[in-house]
Amino acid sequence: MNIIIRNTGEAPIYEQIVTQVKNAILSGELAQGEALPSIRLLAKELRISVITTKRAYEELEREGFIVTMSGKGSFVAPQNMELVREEQRRAVEQHLSDAVAAAKTAGIGRQELADLLALLYEDDPA
Repeated sequence: MNIIIRNTGEAPIYEQIVTQVKNAILSGELAQGEALPSIRLLAKELRISVITTKRAYEELEREGFIVTMSGKGSFVAPQNMELVREEQRRAVEQHLSDAVAAAKTAGIGRQELADLLALLYEDDPA
């Protein structure tokens, strides 16, 4: 598992870890039942606080992406992929709703906004 932390971004470090682990699970890079690095090991590898790593793992567990077994470690949880995708869809809808509101405030029309979205979507390598 390759996690890249950016200190220049707006997202807190624990959120960057959560997002990257979620993406690895959803893409199949991390399979159901696969062990994650220990909290201490990941903190050491990323050169961050153990508290930050613990917070990320707690968030992942709260959202159902990982399970932690005392004395054994943390593992990728079985996923209900339809439920996960629906949650992601809701988040995207909220971001798009915010973008529409900002566009209206700025006097940007529907077609111009659609063109901008298409351009941004094509420029993103993901």
